[in-house]
Amino acid sequence: MTDNETTNNTTCGKEGLGKIGTQVKDGIIGCLKGINEIEAEIVTLVRSTVSNTFKTTGDVTRESVNVTKDVLKGAMEATSEVGAGLMVSTKSVAKGVVMGVNDVGGDVLTATELTVKGAVKGAYETGADVAVVARRAVDGVIEATKEIGGNAEETAKVAVTDAIEAASAIGNTAVNSAKGILIGVVEGVKEVAGSTLPKKRGRSEPSETSESREE
Repeated sequence: MTDNETTNNTTCGKEGLGKIGTQVKDGIIGCLKGINEIEAEIVTLVRSTVSNTFKTTGDVTRESVNVTKDVLKGAMEATSEVGAGLMVSTKSVAKGVVMGVNDVGGDVLTATELTVKGAVKGAYETGADVAVVARRAVDGVIEATKEIGGNAEETAKVAVTDAIEAASAIGNTAVNSAKGILIGVVEGVKEVAGSTLPKKRGRSEPSETSESREE
């Protein structure tokens, strides 16, 4: 093989790899955009369905359990019929439920509890990965809480506790997996919240501190 042939082959290889890499990149971006659009549609659908249902019944407290369970059941059956994994829709459904309950003045933490526990139970019954579904449900309710201006840290604590509690009812393997994948969620939320808030300066007021320094 001549030097020119070697150079040409090397160049073609690099160009070929570049084109393939670009095609893969563009394809993945297209898929991710499509997934994001689908997830946004699921959130909107679930949110409006939940809020409209409560507006019709007029009783958020009494109906919240039944509505939440019904919504989750519908989502699970939908993913089963189209052959998609429960993990794809769980986050969006959880987010939609919490936002829908909030729209009509319902208790967000109660919605969080019902949603997370229902998702874990549903994952087990359908043979999905309990730990992953639990994490996506937790992520969904936390994301919803942030968007509605709620206490994300408190929601995270409730969601993680409920997810582990639901998993413990299934068995040791499920609860250990759930703990493993949920570890650090609450701390992560706390760190994010802390980074967006001004640092506290102990017990003394800033003005008093500055005066004492000047003296």
